[in-house]
Amino acid sequence: MSQSLAEYADSLDQRKLIWPQVQPPKTVSATPSIKHLPDIRAVLWDVYGTLLRVSDGRFAIIPDEEVRLQIALDKTIHEFNMWNHMYRRPGPPWQSMIGLYQSTIERQQMQAAARGDITDVNLADTWRSIIERLFEKEYIFDEGVYGDLDEFSEKVAYFFHSCLQATEARAGAVQAMTDICSNELLQGFLSDGQSFTLVQTLRALSMQGPLPPLYELFRPQTLILSSSIGLKKPSRSLFTYAVDQLRSVGIQAQEVLHISCRLTTDLVPARAVGIKTALLVAEKSGLQVDAAVLKDPKKKPDRLLTDLSQLSPMLFGA
Repeated sequence: MSQSLAEYADSLDQRKLIWPQVQPPKTVSATPSIKHLPDIRAVLWDVYGTLLRVSDGRFAIIPDEEVRLQIALDKTIHEFNMWNHMYRRPGPPWQSMIGLYQSTIERQQMQAAARGDITDVNLADTWRSIIERLFEKEYIFDEGVYGDLDEFSEKVAYFFHSCLQATEARAGAVQAMTDICSNELLQGFLSDGQSFTLVQTLRALSMQGPLPPLYELFRPQTLILSSSIGLKKPSRSLFTYAVDQLRSVGIQAQEVLHISCRLTTDLVPARAVGIKTALLVAEKSGLQVDAAVLKDPKKKPDRLLTDLSQLSPMLFGA
C-alpha cells in the first residue's frame, strides 16, 4: 500500500534532510486591543504568516529571491530522478525546469474567474502537468510508494514547497488552538493554501507541543483553502464560500472570528461579509497594515493582537 502524504512527510524526517529555516522575527511596536469579544463560536485562522511563520511572510509559488526557486527545483529534480527524462538545456538541471514551471503556473493563473476574484494555482496540478511532460521520455515512479499520479503529484508539490519556503509554528499557536478546542469552539482555516497545507501545519505545530486529536480540532467545513476552490484572497467569492460553509454547520457569519496578519487582503473582505476580525501584529514579516483602514470604522479590525497568548482571554475572559 502506498504512503499517505503524512506518512511520506514522516519518512523524509528519517533521512535528516536539510530544509530552509525561517529567519528570527523582527518585532513591531503596537498596542493590543483585546477587550472581551462575545458570542464567537468559530475561529478561522489564516495559515501562512499568521498561524505559521513562513519565509516571505506569505505563501508563495514564486519566491522573492529567484535563487531559492532554483534551489528548490534542483532538489526536486534530483529527489524524484527527473533529470534523464527532461528536455534538457546546457547548464544546471534547474535551468531546464524553471521555464516549464513558470509557464505552467502562468497558464493556470489565466483561468477565468468571476469579476473581483483572483484565480489561485494548485501546486499538485502544476506538478502533475510537469510530470505528464516527463512521460514523453519514459519517466516512471514507484506507485507502491507514492500512489497514483495524483497522489504522487501532491507528494512532489509538498517536497518542492518544503524546499522553497521554510515554515514554523507561531509562538503560542498550540496553546491557543488547544484553548479554543477545550472551550468547544470550532476552528479551521480561511487561507491561501494547498492540499498539503493541513499536513504541513500539523507537523509544524507538533514541534511546539501536542495538539488535541484532529477530529476535535477541525471539521471538513471549516478547512477553507484557496487552492481547493481555485480562488485566493482577497477574492470575495472565497469569503462568501466560507460563510456558506460555516452556515452549513449552524454558525452565522457574525459568530466567526478570522485571525490574520494581513488587513486589506484578509480582514477587510472578511468583515465585508459579516465575519468578526482580529489583526495579529506580531512581527514585520508578512504584516500588512494600512493606517487609513485602521481609522475607518467600517473596515478596521474588531480586535488587535500582538501575541497569540492574548486570544484566550479575549474570547473566554481572564
